[in-house]
Amino acid sequence: MRVATFNILSGRKPSGRGADLHELRAAVRALDADVLGLQEVDHNQHRSDLADLTAVAADAMGATEHRFVAAIAGTPGATWVAATGEEEPGTAAYGIALLSRRPVRGWQVVRLPSVPIRAPMRFGDRIRPYLVHDEPRVAIVASVETPQGMVSVVNTHLSFVPWWSGRQLRRLMTNLQGLRPPVVLVGDLNMGPERATRITGMRPAAHHLTFPVDQPREQLDHVLLGGALTVGASAAPELPVSDHRALWVDVERG
Repeated sequence: MRVATFNILSGRKPSGRGADLHELRAAVRALDADVLGLQEVDHNQHRSDLADLTAVAADAMGATEHRFVAAIAGTPGATWVAATGEEEPGTAAYGIALLSRRPVRGWQVVRLPSVPIRAPMRFGDRIRPYLVHDEPRVAIVASVETPQGMVSVVNTHLSFVPWWSGRQLRRLMTNLQGLRPPVVLVGDLNMGPERATRITGMRPAAHHLTFPVDQPREQLDHVLLGGALTVGASAAPELPVSDHRALWVDVERG
């Protein structure tokens, strides 16, 4: 079973303002994943042609099962509120998605605590930091049926505020304690592999630099394993959209 994670930057290129749906489809097809976790996913946003990017990706990979979970209702960088799951159909939203070619026998959503204050963050070459109000974060869990049995796959996108992403990951692991192994955790965790494995107690399935896309210097995107799973090939390809590289790993129940 090929498991992949991809922060899609709303289907945009790093230098572009709007989504390129043709290139997004090509990127998803190139991954050839059986289960795919996406982050920075638009739903009904003008910058992505009011498209449902989860449905676009599902069609491209042939995923019969897929769920989009909004972290915010509204527009990132403009007017938004924390999503609750009770939004009206058609509401502009932004969040994460999990897609599967294999049958899914159950879904679960975990809403993670938001950064309680505006945090100072430096971007690019700017000397003085910005005070940033980070958006809410969520995780989605799918019970995926494989020929060897059930595997729980978790997808999330954690805060870019370093001291808070660790708290969110600890909270997520507390919420996942009831899952029967094996468990696969994928996503943009906004931290390196040593910290991610220390907090989760899971083992990395692959070590590949994923950010920034053209000359990656760090691994922010991860596939972590818990339980009896064996690992085959893996890669972090540069794809036609996003400022991140995707990460895929072939895994199998032991």
